[in-house]
Formats: sequence, structure tokens, C-alpha cells
Amino acid sequence: MANIKSAKKRIAVNAKKQLRNKTIKSSTKTAVKRVLSAVQSGDKVQAAEACRLAVKAIDQAASKGIYHKNTASRKKSQLTRLVNQ
Repeated sequence: MANIKSAKKRIAVNAKKQLRNKTIKSSTKTAVKRVLSAVQSGDKVQAAEACRLAVKAIDQAASKGIYHKNTASRKKSQLTRLVNQ
């Protein structure tokens, strides 16, 4: 365990950031799963709407530094390609 005050603060700040990152990443994954289930069910309208929401969630996560910009771009590209097929 840390003894120095600044080290204790870093531990607390890192724990808070880790929780925020985990929450955002989890909600993004849920949005992606909604797209996949809509595509499997064959509902194009619902799949397109779910894709729009998932792309928005991925963009927000990338802007907060949770995903690298190239990773976010790849995920968005895969989703839109899947929906358009």
C-alpha cells in the first residue's frame, strides 16, 4: 500500500477513472450487441437505428480516450458493413 499522499491520491483517481472507462466500454458493447441481434433477426430498420446509436457510442468512447481512434474507426466500419449487407 502507498505511504505517500500523492501516491494514495493517484490510486483513488485511477480507480475512479477505471470505473468510468469500464461503464462506458460496457454500454458500448451492449449497443454493438443490439446491432448484431437486429441483423440476425433480419429487421433492417431496427438494425440501421441500432447501428446509428452504436456508432455514436463508439465515437463518444473514442473522444474520451477509451478506444484508440483507429480501433473506433474499425469497429464502426465493421458494423456499417454488416448492416449494409
